[in-house]
Amino acid sequence: MTVLERLAIEAKKSPKKVVLPEATDERTLKAAEHLYKEGLAHPILIGNPADVKSVAKEKGIDIEGIEIVNPLTSDLLDAAAKHLHERRKNKGMTEEVALKTVKQPLYFGASMLALNKADSCVTGAVHTTGDVLRSALFVIGLKLGSNVVSSVFLMTLQDGRTLTYGDCAVVPYPDVHQLATIARDSAESHKKLVGEEPKVAMLSFSTKGSAEHPNVFLVQQALEQVKTENPGLMVDGELQFDAAFVPSIGARKAPGSEVAGQANVFVFPNLDAGNIGYKITERLAGAKATGPIIQGLAKPMMDLSRGASWQDIVNTALVSMALV
Repeated sequence: MTVLERLAIEAKKSPKKVVLPEATDERTLKAAEHLYKEGLAHPILIGNPADVKSVAKEKGIDIEGIEIVNPLTSDLLDAAAKHLHERRKNKGMTEEVALKTVKQPLYFGASMLALNKADSCVTGAVHTTGDVLRSALFVIGLKLGSNVVSSVFLMTLQDGRTLTYGDCAVVPYPDVHQLATIARDSAESHKKLVGEEPKVAMLSFSTKGSAEHPNVFLVQQALEQVKTENPGLMVDGELQFDAAFVPSIGARKAPGSEVAGQANVFVFPNLDAGNIGYKITERLAGAKATGPIIQGLAKPMMDLSRGASWQDIVNTALVSMALV
């Protein structure tokens, strides 16, 4: 059973409310139809009902029974504007600007999460990553203990194993504190999504002091912070990828490590390494990449690729519900 198959089974047991702000996009509507008819979720489409229904009819998509919320007439509008103004007034946002902002489907969708009227949000098929993350940070904010928004990819190998790679999509060059947060959040994501105890490898071009360089020192310092703040987490570093992944090499390069050669969560030191690493794994090893999965927010708001298919939106919705 794949991770996504397991998540679908779990979703059907307790379908959650998933906000879809890009409601006039054909892919979004098809995903909403599938989620609703398969009993996977209670999708909520954000937009003008007449426009949404018109597109659905034109494309032959059945959205009968699916909730459509118009931000301009919703009874949540004032509460959403007040919430955003409270969060951003110290940055100079006025009440008028807050009201104008939350009338946009992207910000209104995020507001439904912040006001506990929905469980998760999936967007980005039309909007840029910058737009999605900005709305999430403005309206939802970081979860307690996080100091950065980051991401993971689930990498399902041909032998059925699923590894977690972070961060491969958001933070270019994390500092010590950010890298420690990425490690902890990636471990939490792995446990929730894959359903197994995380074994976290802090990756580097060095293993256990085999090289000296400021970039190696950064990983070492991040490791110490993770271990101090999360004493029960299985985490080790700095490790080269082969020492983290191959048991025989791990035993030789890092004897006694409970992670070396057994890692299932791989924390890359920067976005160069992470982005290159997941694409090599996908293209050369034939792994199935699921992501990017956004982590670090107080509520799960997922960012899609603008090239996403409707199936990608469904899969991302399944992931988002598992992170609630």
